[in-house]
Amino acid sequence: MKLLIRNLARTTTESELQAIFETYGAVQFCNIVMDEKTGKSKGFGFVGMPKKDEARAAMKALNGTEIAGSKVRVKKAVKKSE
Repeated sequence: MKLLIRNLARTTTESELQAIFETYGAVQFCNIVMDEKTGKSKGFGFVGMPKKDEARAAMKALNGTEIAGSKVRVKKAVKKSE
């Protein structure tokens, strides 16, 4: 299951984010979206977890919590319609 994490602190790294989510289960990938011009975080990213029950547990536990001073929102990622 692919999760969208919004309102990340601009200083949060992919390895920090992965470590947080790994407490709930296996993590396939972790990407923080970066601004192409500045090379800095845009404040959101994605985490992929292969087991849906672990992903749901992470989503429920981490949504609304503080990570690096920012209250994050975690929800299931929805594909953009073209």
